[in-house]
Amino acid sequence: MKSGRPDAPPAHDAIRATIAAIPCGRVAAYGEIARRAGLPGRARLVGTVLREAPPALSLPWHRVLRADGRLAFPPGSRAFREQVRRLAGEGVLVRAGRVDLSLHGWERDVDRLLWGPAVPGDRTSARAKTGKRHRATAVRVMNATGRED
Repeated sequence: MKSGRPDAPPAHDAIRATIAAIPCGRVAAYGEIARRAGLPGRARLVGTVLREAPPALSLPWHRVLRADGRLAFPPGSRAFREQVRRLAGEGVLVRAGRVDLSLHGWERDVDRLLWGPAVPGDRTSARAKTGKRHRATAVRVMNATGRED
């Protein structure tokens, strides 16, 4: 993804690409985006990149929240209302300025991803790939002499 700025550092491009990858109807925290972009501990840089992003990039900025699910803008501000409106348009409920990350977090429910019902077009779950549940693999336990227990 091109940054829109020829002098943008590669870290900024990685953050923009990660934000652009957040699926519709899902949200992610600043720190989570930094980790996914290969920049752990750089949550503030994510905010800087969003603030400096040219409008032509049309990043889904509204899908980025604080780690506890709260919107970063002051309640009642124009940006806060716009973010609530955009999230609601994607089916994400904001209550008291907060989003339930267990419901709307980006890939938060690992069990659902691995074992949940196959969703047409969803390539993230194991069932979508195989059409069935994976069988548990037997684990062989050896005793100290090298014989199976």
